[in-house]
Amino acid sequence: MSVLEFKNVTKSFGEGIHQTDVLKDINLEVQEGEFLVLLGFSGTGKTTLINLMAGLELPSKGSVTFKGQPITGPGPERGVIFQNYSLMPWLTVNGNVGLAVDTMFPGLSKAERAEKVSHYVKMVGLGHATGRRPAELSGGMRQRVNVARALAMNPEVLLLDEPLSALDALTRANLADEIEHIWEADKKTCVLITNDVDEAIILADRIIALNPDGTLGEEFKVSIPRPRERTEMNHHEGFKRLRADVTNYLMDVGIEAKVEGTRVLPDVTAIHNIPKAQVDAQAGDSTRTDKYLEFSRLHKIYPTPKGPLTVVEDFDLKLNKGEFISLIGHSGCGKSTVLTMAAGLNPISKGVINLDGRAVLDADPERAVVFQSPNLFPWLTAKENVAVGVDKVYPRASQAERQDVVEYYLERVGLGDSMDKQASDLSNGMKQRVGIARAFALSPKLLLLDEPFGMLDSLTRWELQEVLMEVWDRTKVTAICVTHDVDEAILLADRVVMMTNGPQATIGKIVDVDLPRPRTRKALLEHPDYYRYRQQVLDFLEEYEHGAKPKKPAASAIAAE
Repeated sequence: MSVLEFKNVTKSFGEGIHQTDVLKDINLEVQEGEFLVLLGFSGTGKTTLINLMAGLELPSKGSVTFKGQPITGPGPERGVIFQNYSLMPWLTVNGNVGLAVDTMFPGLSKAERAEKVSHYVKMVGLGHATGRRPAELSGGMRQRVNVARALAMNPEVLLLDEPLSALDALTRANLADEIEHIWEADKKTCVLITNDVDEAIILADRIIALNPDGTLGEEFKVSIPRPRERTEMNHHEGFKRLRADVTNYLMDVGIEAKVEGTRVLPDVTAIHNIPKAQVDAQAGDSTRTDKYLEFSRLHKIYPTPKGPLTVVEDFDLKLNKGEFISLIGHSGCGKSTVLTMAAGLNPISKGVINLDGRAVLDADPERAVVFQSPNLFPWLTAKENVAVGVDKVYPRASQAERQDVVEYYLERVGLGDSMDKQASDLSNGMKQRVGIARAFALSPKLLLLDEPFGMLDSLTRWELQEVLMEVWDRTKVTAICVTHDVDEAILLADRVVMMTNGPQATIGKIVDVDLPRPRTRKALLEHPDYYRYRQQVLDFLEEYEHGAKPKKPAASAIAAE
């Protein structure tokens, strides 16, 4: 039986020449008891679609009905869980959930209402935190309160608008599992918006892609038996095939060839790449390419009131020139600490980092960093933000040559038409493109990337990973990328370096990724060895998920001779 139905629905905003059709000619039926996932890039109208189901928006054309009746506004039969949790900060967990129970069941006694509150709070695993206020809860726990509050309305349909997107990967996976368990227990009709392909396949009976032009795209039936355990899915041929099909479709319709190439990079050399023989008669030989970057017995120790705290211990690693390393591990394992020491932004407590034969002592443009937040000057244009560093590292180049360098890299990252826009007018994805262009334009000896796509939705991350790989393939700069994303780690790297849990974090395992370059996500998903590499990383992360003690790796396992 159809619960929700869209007939020829178009939703527009603005008027006249300023009118924009966000959704066009939508025809959709949601069946009772099914788990439907709507999957697409940012800006494809996913939230507008779910707002129409909730009655928070009305269609410009066509009709949206619930059990055959037109939806004219919000109703308790349609519970909504948003990306941002709007909890009452002065109320406890029980108090926030109690608001919904009191609204829906005013005729019950106080004891009966309290029993209902307790039921829903325990359902989302917060029985131990009933008296805490939102400020005392983690992001994942606050979202659980949001879920409990929506369930307490006892809706017939649960509408989930990217409820997990603001959470870290582990919390996101755990809460997704709880939502699935709740759905299985009550068999409520669920509609989930997400941009995460794995999450969609794990949860859905049916996946529908949204196209960038606001139309419905291809539909994918998910026939994989439940329960769908995440680790087991890595070996499931049906999961792999569906994952590749959905990924290929989204990349075909959503990631267009945005990389341009009308400009030619001028023949200029950054000051830190001038051969040593030109500046030091004692330098003699050209720079060595093996052991180009060396971390030797690296430690980071912080003073605390209880004594010294060793965050990173005995970190030993050697990189060849032009090698790309991914650094992965659970939150708090010291990944970013290692990166900031390599950048010269964080003093080394013990040990040494050598780059191209010289010790890293402080910050230098020879080591370019792309952070999770791009840190642009908002009052400058994209071009001016990149030029700030270029003017310093190419002192012997003419102004025209420096300008060519700036514009070349902005074109490479797909900003040829936006380089004169102010940073404040750019989307988060475009700002990160500027950050990537700025880093490459410095012609660094070492590129350091600290979760550069962590603040972006997963499909925008795909796009920028493609951009990063394309530009890196041209420059072959030595690079280290800190990430928590297993697929990103394998996609980018020659080696995946896995860190044990902190404190006293060190290297636990290294996986050599022998996959052909240049790489594309499509090609890797079809490579016979891809899921073998993925399983090695997943196994390591699972081993350390619950606070396992770090194990000292064999020296032979961590040196690239």
